[in-house]
Amino acid sequence: MLSIKALLGACAITLSTATAHAAPFMIVGDDAKADYDAAGNAVVNPTGNDAVLIVDLAKPEDPKIVATLPLENSIVGPPTNLGISPNGSIALVADSITVTQENGANKAGPTNKLFVIDMKATPPKLADTLTLGKQPSGLSFSPDGKMALVANRGDGTISVLKIDGTKVTMTGSVQVSAGVAHVDFAPDGKHAYAVRSPDNRVAVLTIDGDKVTYDKAQDIPTSLFPYNIVIAPNGKLALTADNGGGGSSDGSMDMVSVIDLTGPHPHTLYRINVEDAPEGLAMSPKGNLAVVVNVNGSNMPQAWFHRKTGDITVLRIVGNQVTATKTIQVGRLPEAAVFSPDGRYIYVGNYLDNDFSILKVNGSDVVDTGKRFKVPGHPASARMGPG
Repeated sequence: MLSIKALLGACAITLSTATAHAAPFMIVGDDAKADYDAAGNAVVNPTGNDAVLIVDLAKPEDPKIVATLPLENSIVGPPTNLGISPNGSIALVADSITVTQENGANKAGPTNKLFVIDMKATPPKLADTLTLGKQPSGLSFSPDGKMALVANRGDGTISVLKIDGTKVTMTGSVQVSAGVAHVDFAPDGKHAYAVRSPDNRVAVLTIDGDKVTYDKAQDIPTSLFPYNIVIAPNGKLALTADNGGGGSSDGSMDMVSVIDLTGPHPHTLYRINVEDAPEGLAMSPKGNLAVVVNVNGSNMPQAWFHRKTGDITVLRIVGNQVTATKTIQVGRLPEAAVFSPDGRYIYVGNYLDNDFSILKVNGSDVVDTGKRFKVPGHPASARMGPG
């Protein structure tokens, strides 16, 4: 999306009146730097007011914020710049964009920090800050939680992290290409897949122990500007959200690419039409449903293609057949989408409404509960922890 971000040195933690310890937790990044005025013009605010929220979903239709950490995060890039480890012990937050003063004006620019949060502390606390590549963005943990990969959009690398409890160490980086936006692991942990947004490709990474390699000859073509990727729980299928507009709405219909990961040569099977500017993308842990989040110019009231809200497209998955079944209206400038660990709920972050739409899954159908979960800022990103 637009470019705005800031570095916050303090790390005090604010708790709700009763800290809950029930799983699952959702982690949310609130970006206070990137905003819009009433005419839809981008506004760059000073740094210092971002937050990372830890949300208890023990009551799925009544989420509770149980911790607030004053850590920087950003709407710039796909809404997957943070995550909770498979065992729930740590979380990672990529700090990709900061704001500085230049000639009396706020100016956004890339940074290179990654925050490590100790989720087992009471309350959760910042455990470490790492320096990675330029503009760290979409990230994921390996299935066994011993490794994490972070896509650095600014320098085209992927950072390789070793995880041992709360100790996170950068062990190397892999050169992919400029604009690499997000990376996700296959369930067997032997491969990972990274979206090369400007190149309309998915990079295939091979993982052997702590070694990660990239062979450009294995690249998988997608539609225009793949921005996000998810892998099916059985490892046979991947979906990419192909944004089309380079990170913004443009009024045109866009795509989801369906990728066959079986066999020695993963390849795109077909593409599905969705609405304008898909960014958020999530798949049910059951593997039978996915949702893609369409912005639809909902942050651009001055544009001819403006719509009052964004929406999600619901995708039904049977084998390697993926079908768009319905759209559901959500809020303004929707970004992240996450499924609950049991697959029964979907939460969609509405950046300009400062809330999440709460949707319920009934079999292969998805319905809007009509309930919203308010957060204290603009939810730029969100990921779900283990159940």
